[in-house]
Amino acid sequence: MSEMYVSGQSGIGRLIQALAESGHAVIGPVIRNQALVYDEIDGVEDLPKGWTDLQEPGRYRLEHRGDEKLFGYVVGPASWKQYLSPPEAVVWAGTIGTEGFKSDPVPEPPKYAFFGVRPCELAALRILDNVYTSSNGLPTVAGYTATREKAFIVAVNCSDPGGNCFCVSMDTGPTAKAGYDISITEVVHNGNMRYLLTSGSETGAEVLASIEGLNHASSEEVEAGETVLARAADMMGKRLDTEDLPNLLKGNALNPRWESIADKCLACANCTMVCPTCFCNTVDDNLSLDGEHATRTRKWDSCFTLGFSYMHGQPMRESVGARYRQWMTHKLATWVDQFGEMGCVGCGRCITWCPVGIDITQEVEAIRRGDLRDTHIGVGGYV
Repeated sequence: MSEMYVSGQSGIGRLIQALAESGHAVIGPVIRNQALVYDEIDGVEDLPKGWTDLQEPGRYRLEHRGDEKLFGYVVGPASWKQYLSPPEAVVWAGTIGTEGFKSDPVPEPPKYAFFGVRPCELAALRILDNVYTSSNGLPTVAGYTATREKAFIVAVNCSDPGGNCFCVSMDTGPTAKAGYDISITEVVHNGNMRYLLTSGSETGAEVLASIEGLNHASSEEVEAGETVLARAADMMGKRLDTEDLPNLLKGNALNPRWESIADKCLACANCTMVCPTCFCNTVDDNLSLDGEHATRTRKWDSCFTLGFSYMHGQPMRESVGARYRQWMTHKLATWVDQFGEMGCVGCGRCITWCPVGIDITQEVEAIRRGDLRDTHIGVGGYV
């Protein structure tokens, strides 16, 4: 059974300290280059206290909130996948010897504590687990599983959704439901900033029990937290209608809306780079000039690049419209065929960081309004 404690901001600092003392590199939200990103933190003073992020299609700005909230923001351009499946990672290295190439020793995986994981991002981690681990019957991805198994997760429930958030539509927030070691809910109770800390695992319960100065939450404090989260669920900036969505998209492969999107889309791949679940990669093999050392490196790639679908002398998806269709149909339709769930968690990053403000929720609605499945254009399904 989970335990719920309450503290002030000093308790959050002691939690960070306890994680660091247990050997974790604590990664949390910090402000860099006028954006919220994830980097190593040492204490409360590193958190974006009193800051919020204003998000609209194609627009992101940081502003002072005018209060002392530690978690009064949503999400920035970075996601936790950068630590589990880095943008560039050596997946194999070898050196030649008398008996041929011999694999170099595999470095010890890092021991991270992810601090400040939003519920939508928690869902993204679960989706990545399904992609990258052997649970789907595919080989495990080098390095991912070992790092993921060592990670300690501190989730932070959302009290202030952003203008592009639609996690309620995807059933991924604003409250963390599972997959965390400790969750935090930030509330104002009786004029004071209070933090409800709930254990989600035996390890999380042990960490909370070891921190001095924490008190068990009262029924009033628990109710205040529930009120905050219920209000957040009603404050979503956007909504995505998921009813029969996979069939809708697969049955509208020839819908002219794809070309309308292409008229705006720059094929810049921003949406896939900021997405917490996109996993397209490419692999480079390199041999040193003396022929004695070889490496295989995995790098992030994107289905928006022309060369990603290159096969037998030409790309399979030459037009921007075909590439956008591939991305959105995979994310919201064929991902279900592949992994049993959609690949979108409603974080809104793809909307915020699109230079021309293309909104995936609006594009789904436009295709729904112009559904061609009952016409001769829609016959034949997805191609």
